[in-house]
Amino acid sequence: MYKFILAALLGALSLSATAAPDIYIGTVYDYLDGAQSSYRKRISNSGDSTAFVRVDLYEITYGADGPLETPLHSAPDGQRRGLIATPSRLIIPPKGMQATRLLFQGERDRERYYRVRYIPVVPEKDDQFAVPEDERQAYKAAVETGINVLTGYGAIFIVRPTHTRFDTRIEQTDTHYSLTNAGNSTVVLEDLKECSAGDEPVCDPSRLQHVMPGKTTRFERTPGRVLHFKRIEGDASHPTQV
Repeated sequence: MYKFILAALLGALSLSATAAPDIYIGTVYDYLDGAQSSYRKRISNSGDSTAFVRVDLYEITYGADGPLETPLHSAPDGQRRGLIATPSRLIIPPKGMQATRLLFQGERDRERYYRVRYIPVVPEKDDQFAVPEDERQAYKAAVETGINVLTGYGAIFIVRPTHTRFDTRIEQTDTHYSLTNAGNSTVVLEDLKECSAGDEPVCDPSRLQHVMPGKTTRFERTPGRVLHFKRIEGDASHPTQV
């Protein structure tokens, strides 16, 4: 069955020399909630050529020198710990879509952070795409004639604790606002923007900000200006104005 599907997808290689894959990963931030065991991530290909996409996983840890990304590998006993992508190789036809499932194995006593990279590649010998040599060479010739670089994308994947607890504290003074995350999972500030006060406010461009557990974010207070955002705590959204 797999060989039949692979052959059908590779049939798309009868394309012009300028054909190239063009993948889209959707949201840049994804979250595995405490009650979830897995997350389905869809990857689409709007290009004119089959996309062979490799999924690479890195754990992000935060120290005094900033974030550190560590590639995930199998443990000595052959069992992967932490985040798993299945499948970790995607073959996406032109104008098509495929999905990978992200699962976490291990204790979820605290929040964990990962970077997931989706990288279009040219299949090589003995990799997990298992493409016949003649078809691999044909694909390589077609793609490399049209473009020099295949563009990959990275997303941040946040694994919330099993027993997620939100506790957001907002304080105001004459000079600033501060928001402290006293819970155990990241709070998202969505559509964050500063606007003029009044019936027809003029607003700065909106942005997205994350407040990790134990962290405080601070905003300077400007006379005649109001801060707007949606405070996202898991499935709950709280429109907020300070």
